[in-house]
Amino acid sequence: MFHVMFLEPRIPPNTGNAIRMVAGTGATLHLVEPLGFELDEPRLKRAGLDYHDLASVVVHADLDSALGSTALASSRVFAFTAHATRWFTDVAFRPGDVLLFGPEPTGLSDEVLAHPRVTERVRIPMVPGRRSLNLSNSAAVATYEAWRQQGFPGAQ
Repeated sequence: MFHVMFLEPRIPPNTGNAIRMVAGTGATLHLVEPLGFELDEPRLKRAGLDYHDLASVVVHADLDSALGSTALASSRVFAFTAHATRWFTDVAFRPGDVLLFGPEPTGLSDEVLAHPRVTERVRIPMVPGRRSLNLSNSAAVATYEAWRQQGFPGAQ
């Protein structure tokens, strides 16, 4: 399956929504510290409803630790940014790929976008004049496209 990675997320309901999304798709959510909230925060739990026990969530101390972990050491990493020219739908996703998203509201830094493990920068298309989509919505759009390309393995 796929790996969704939130680098230093700040808004609890976005992460709660992502927890619910990975529970429904079989993806793994990787959270890279520092987090802008505690994992037991009520707003995070409310957004994730009762899906916390059904989701695969891993917390990492920093980006290098996350990308160097056994589960991700050989994975391709797609950095989602409004500053890319290639649409994410033009990528042929493979199981094990990492879908990397930056913190709200800044997105991924130039330093992270230049990280040697980043395979490619991609964007979700939008009409001109819009800055970005909500973090959890972006992650859901990307995850479902990657899962769709694989024929929705494990879905009913």
